[in-house]
Formats: sequence, C-alpha cells, structure tokens
Amino acid sequence: MNREEALELLKKYNKDEYHVYHGETVGGVMRYFAEQLGYGDEADFWENVGILHDIDFELYPEEHCQHAPEMLREAGVDERTIHAVVSHGYGICCDVEPEHEMEKVLFAADELTGIIKAAALMRPSKSCKDMELKSLKKKFKDKKFAAGCDREIIKSGAERLGWDLEKLLNDTLEAMKTLPEQ
Repeated sequence: MNREEALELLKKYNKDEYHVYHGETVGGVMRYFAEQLGYGDEADFWENVGILHDIDFELYPEEHCQHAPEMLREAGVDERTIHAVVSHGYGICCDVEPEHEMEKVLFAADELTGIIKAAALMRPSKSCKDMELKSLKKKFKDKKFAAGCDREIIKSGAERLGWDLEKLLNDTLEAMKTLPEQ
C-alpha cells in the first residue's frame, strides 16, 4: 500500500476534514521518526500506519480500535499493519500492546500531535514552525489546555520508548515542523 492508497482508505471511512488532517499529520510524524531512528527502509510502512491509525474513529468513537481490523482486512491490509494500528489504543480501547518500536512511537506521539497543533493555533503565526520547546512544555503542563489530549498516555508512551518526556516533546515538535501546514 502506498501513501495515496492509505489516504483513500482513510477517507473512505472519515469525511471530517480534521480526521483526515490528523491522519496525515501522524503519518508525517511517523515517517520522520522512522528516518531518525534508523528505519528509513520502512518509512512508507510507518507513515501508512500513522495515516490509518484512526480509521474507525469517526464512525465508532465509542468503540475505537474495535472495528479497525475488519475495515483494514476488507481492504486487504496485512496483519502487521493491523496490529500496529490497533496497538495505539492499548489500555484505552483495546488490549493489543505496542511491541515494535514503531508501535511505541505511534502510541506516544498520537496524542502529543494534538497538543502541538492546539498550541500552534494559539500563536500569531498559527504554526508550530516557530514554536520553541519551552512553549510546548508550558502548554503540556497546563491540564486545561487541549484537555482532550491525555498527558498520561503521552508520559506512558515516553516510558515505553525509554525516553524522557522532554525528548519526546522535542522530537515530536521537530517532526511536525517538517510537515506542510503545521
């Protein structure tokens, strides 16, 4: 599956512009991490998992990750991708644990991209490209800011990766700075 096919599959089940945008954002962040962590030969795979990670969210928000396997299998998606997609909901909406480093990155970075985007929208530039880590850390500490983004999941994700929180915040911010329209 290439990027365009992954996007078309996401759009088949997600009509809300934000959900498609979020998939593209997480896909781009995942590609960045693949390259940074030495998985450049799997960058397409990492990106496609990021694009598809919320495939069932719009239709089944209360049963997120429960319908994704069926949707993905129907499209001929392999089991490795399905496991990766579903594992980002570990402990929240499923019991499929992130095992591979890529799955751990997805688990850690998904919620964080929402905080970074919300923080960017508060800036005069409406972009994260001129955001400093210090600003992101301040927003992250404010539990009322982007309250729908679960900080405990982000912290748990950093721990799963063996990273400190600051590294995760910094590297995800740097990843988002490389993407268009961030």
